[in-house]
Amino acid sequence: MVLIKYVIGIGLAALTLFSCSNEQSLQRYLVDRQDDNAFLKVDIAASLLQANDADFSKEEKEILATVKKINVVAFPIKGENAANYEVKKKELKDIINQEQYKTLMKFGSNNKGAVLKYLGEEDSIDEIIVFASDDEKGFALFRLLGDNMNPAQMIKLMSSIEKGDMDISSLKSIGNIFDM
Repeated sequence: MVLIKYVIGIGLAALTLFSCSNEQSLQRYLVDRQDDNAFLKVDIAASLLQANDADFSKEEKEILATVKKINVVAFPIKGENAANYEVKKKELKDIINQEQYKTLMKFGSNNKGAVLKYLGEEDSIDEIIVFASDDEKGFALFRLLGDNMNPAQMIKLMSSIEKGDMDISSLKSIGNIFDM
């Protein structure tokens, strides 16, 4: 009986050691940047995106219900941190280039561009990631968390932004980094 306890204990310890991954998660990256003053950070609950005078259709309300929250982290290039830009950008790109993140779209050039990635299935997305960078201004990562988000429905929701039904004022400070 004592031998079985030791074997189980050693087995669990080995499993714990081998199951740990050296790859950093996007969640860990965002948490680690909370106290870093070189980054701008914004976390928004989806409920805060609704303007006071919002006039959402039933379909738009259902789509918005699939969105849980938005995390934004940006690294604006300012004199003293310009030397760290490439290092910080590579660190984030290494994370979002992990196998679990599927690329939906890329655009731009070598100096400026954006990539749209997702986590989940094509018709049931749990996480949407937009990474935009400009070698003169900095980079920003937008992470949209939800349950069973549908890309086609998310495009419909974008029309709510154009109509002014969604309050995106809290994202303007991040958006001012880029004139893309």
